[in-house]
Amino acid sequence: MNIKKVISFIGIMMMIESILMILPFIVSIIYKESDGKYFSYVGLPLLVIGFLLYKFFKTDDDKFYSAEGFVTVSIGWIVLSVCGALPFCISKAIPNFIDSLFETVSGFTTTGATILTDVTQLSNCMLFWRSFTHFVGGMGVLVLMLAIIPTKSENMHIMKAESPGPKVGKLVSKVSDTARTLYLIYVVLTIITILSYKLSGMPLFDSICIGFGTAGTGGFVVTKNGCADYNTFSQTLIGIYMLIFGVNFNIYYLILIKKIKDALCSEELRVYLGIVFMSIVLIVFNIYNLYNSIGESIHNAFFHVSSIITTTGYAISDYTIWHDFSQVMLLLLMICGACAGSTAGGLKVSRVVISVKSAINELYMQLHPNSVKVITFEDKVVDKNTKNTVMSYVIIYILICLLGILLISLDDFDFTTTVSSVIETFNNVGLGLSKIGPKGNFSIFNQFSKVVFVILMLTGRLEIFPMIILFSKNTWKRST
Repeated sequence: MNIKKVISFIGIMMMIESILMILPFIVSIIYKESDGKYFSYVGLPLLVIGFLLYKFFKTDDDKFYSAEGFVTVSIGWIVLSVCGALPFCISKAIPNFIDSLFETVSGFTTTGATILTDVTQLSNCMLFWRSFTHFVGGMGVLVLMLAIIPTKSENMHIMKAESPGPKVGKLVSKVSDTARTLYLIYVVLTIITILSYKLSGMPLFDSICIGFGTAGTGGFVVTKNGCADYNTFSQTLIGIYMLIFGVNFNIYYLILIKKIKDALCSEELRVYLGIVFMSIVLIVFNIYNLYNSIGESIHNAFFHVSSIITTTGYAISDYTIWHDFSQVMLLLLMICGACAGSTAGGLKVSRVVISVKSAINELYMQLHPNSVKVITFEDKVVDKNTKNTVMSYVIIYILICLLGILLISLDDFDFTTTVSSVIETFNNVGLGLSKIGPKGNFSIFNQFSKVVFVILMLTGRLEIFPMIILFSKNTWKRST
C-alpha cells in the first residue's frame, strides 16, 4: 500500500474543496449575508492542511494499485463530507453535527434526502453550497482532481473506484484527458440546463441551484414546496433534463465525435428509455382517476418516473396518494436506477440487463446442459469476470439492504417507511414512501439511524466495493 501517495491525493482533494468554498462566499457577498464568513473559517485551514499533506507526503513512487484507488476514493469522500459539513455546523444553520454530516453526505452523494423541515430558513449562501455539493459529487471530486491536476502516473484505478457502473474505460488515450472530456460535457450540459430553466421563467438563483441538482441527479430544493412552485413548462424541462443526465456520458462523447449512429445503437440506452416509457404508460393507466385530466396524470407520471429512475428525487405532487401499484413501480425504479456512466445512483440498467440475461441463460442451461450459449451486452460478449462481478455486486447489494432495514427497524417506524428509507438512501434517491415521501423528511429518525443512512449513502454512491475494501486487512498489504 502506497500510503504516502494516498495521503498526497487526499491533500489535493482538500485543497480543491477549499477553493470550491469560494463560490458560496461570493454568493454571501452578493446577497450581503454574514454566513459567508464561515466558509472562509473552514476553507482557509482546509487549504493549509491540504497543502501540508500534499507537500510532506508527495512521493516519486508512482506505484498505484487498485487497493490505493479504492482507499483514496473511500477516505477522500469521508474527508470531503466531514469538511463540507463544518460550515453548516459552526454557523448553527444546522447545529447538530450528525445532522450537518447527513445533509452534506446527502449532497455530495447526490441523494437529496434532508433533515430540514423548512429550507427557506437557510441563507442563500448555505442553500447554494448545499446544492453545489450535488454538482461536485455528481461526476466525482476525485475525477475532477484528475481533470485539473497533472500527474505523472495514469490513475485509472481512481476513476474505476469512483465512477458508477460495472466497467469504466478510457474515452481517450490518457486518464486525465478522459476526465477532462467527461467534465467538459458535464459542465456544458449543466450550463445549458441552467439557462433553459431561467428562460422558462424560473428565478436565476433557483435556476442555478435546481440546475446543480438536475446535473448531479440530486434532489435539494430551495423553496418550501420544491418543484411544485414552478410552472408546468419549467417542470417539464426538469423532467427532460433529469432523463438526459441519467444517460451514460459515453453516449454524449460519441455524439461529440459525430458517431451518432453508434450512440443511438446503445443497448443500455434503448432499455433505459424503454423502461421509462413503459413505466409512464403503466402508471398513467393506474392513476388517471386521481387527476382532473389525462394530461395532468401524464405530466405527474412523467416527472416522477424521470425523477425516481434517475435517482434525482424532485417532486411536484404527493405521489404517496397514488395507488399501491404505482408506488411499487416507483420503488422498483429506485432500485433499477439509470445508466452506468451517468450521475445517477441505483443498480444501473447495465447490471439489471446482465443479471436478467444471466438468469435466463442459467435456466436455458438447465434444460440444455450440453449447449454452449454466451451472454452479450452492447453487441459484445460478457466475459466471465464481468458476469461474476455483476452477480457478486447484486448479492452484496441485497445483503446490505437487508442489514440496513434491520438496523433502521430499531427506530420503530412502519414497514413501508423503514424499507423505503433504506432503499432511497442506499440508491441515492432522496425521496421515499409513507413518512419520507414528498411531504416528509429524515428529521423523524434518531441519531443512530442517521449515521446508518450516512454509511448507506456513501456506500451506494461509491458502488459498494470501495467502502468494503477500505476495512479489509488485505487492502493494507504493500503488494495489492
